[in-house]
Amino acid sequence: MPRRKEASFEKNLQDLEQIVERLENGEAGLDEIMADYTKGIELSGKCLEALKKAEQQMDILLQVSPDGSVTEQELVIEGEQ
Repeated sequence: MPRRKEASFEKNLQDLEQIVERLENGEAGLDEIMADYTKGIELSGKCLEALKKAEQQMDILLQVSPDGSVTEQELVIEGEQ
């Protein structure tokens, strides 16, 4: 069986926003609310995981020295830490 392609961060976020909008509308039945809530929790976890992975990738910047060697340097964002 072929592997299912993971949805992008943007698609997951869009779906999550739609769920929030439906929940805030208050027009859904209890079963729909519970299904949306469950799916929303799953999507928010995927979004947080993608953001954490991106942050970890950004934590290291590669710099090339004049001699051609590559050094890694942790990214420090002003206001954090």
